[in-house]
Amino acid sequence: MSDKQECCSREVGERAWKYLKRRLKELGLVAAGGVQRTKADCLQICTGGPIAVVWPDGVWYHSCTEAVLERIIQEHLIRGVPVEDFRLRPAPR
Repeated sequence: MSDKQECCSREVGERAWKYLKRRLKELGLVAAGGVQRTKADCLQICTGGPIAVVWPDGVWYHSCTEAVLERIIQEHLIRGVPVEDFRLRPAPR
């Protein structure tokens, strides 16, 4: 947990990570240089977390529970359509 920001709970983050790892493998999306995943330490924005980014699209997502990750997998990774409901956008200036 960060001293600077309030982070998502370790339990929620670990549950999301394990779900993502399992689903990508089940769907064959990691084979042959497909989808990669990596953990990042503190991004200082995790009060809306877990956070995910689809790269090179540059689309960031908040509240990435198992259900949200499944939508991201099905809609964005497989069909190429970002999930607007959970898209993380900069605060208005």
